[in-house]
Amino acid sequence: MENVKNKVIIITGASSGIGEATALMLAEQGAKVVLGARRLDRLEALAKRISEAGGEVSYAVTDVKRREDLSNLVKLACDKYGKLDVLVNNAGVAPVSLLEELRVEDWEDMIDVNIKGVLYGIAAALPVFRKQGFGHFVNTASTSGLKTTPTMSVYSGTKFAVRAISEGLRQEAGPQLRVTIITPGFVQTNLADSMTNVEVKAQIVDSMEKMALQPDAIARAIVYAISQPAEVDVNEIVIRPTAQA
Repeated sequence: MENVKNKVIIITGASSGIGEATALMLAEQGAKVVLGARRLDRLEALAKRISEAGGEVSYAVTDVKRREDLSNLVKLACDKYGKLDVLVNNAGVAPVSLLEELRVEDWEDMIDVNIKGVLYGIAAALPVFRKQGFGHFVNTASTSGLKTTPTMSVYSGTKFAVRAISEGLRQEAGPQLRVTIITPGFVQTNLADSMTNVEVKAQIVDSMEKMALQPDAIARAIVYAISQPAEVDVNEIVIRPTAQA
């Protein structure tokens, strides 16, 4: 993992789940991690764990629905460390439901976080990457971006969008920048906390308890993609439980 050491890596949605596991793993490998999430108490606790273990860490309260928050997070990384190697666009929400329930506010939240949040991250980091002549986007999608099922229509649409945006970015990026799509299946995370439909939430939580992967499994995939030599672009990793259909 020598290609990870001393890289400056931003992670959004860093305070729990995949983001937290990724931050811990990258810091252990010697990366300088810059953490963004909405919950200050969780960010502070995670940063303390990393620093006490000898890692280098910075953080800022970040709501990916706010473009200026992403710009400030990128500025923090560049001001403190003089560069930015990787942006992990990981923040996401999933208040899923049947379309006929007309939970329009939930639809808007998914669009704002899952799609616009990724675009705001790209808008903040791409000029920096162009100026540097190097950089790596790692965007978290979902197996729901490969297959649509009932209650998942809007969430699935946002994750199809992440995959389309990422692939377009890869084609536009040229030979100096890298773009990776991380496509997890069921993972034991706090994603269900954002669900407003009680019955659907219970079904998802039940499925998680039965077969979900631990977040470390996805973190290892992210570290693998980041650790490749500069000329190697891992375009997509699909990782799901063996029990998941």
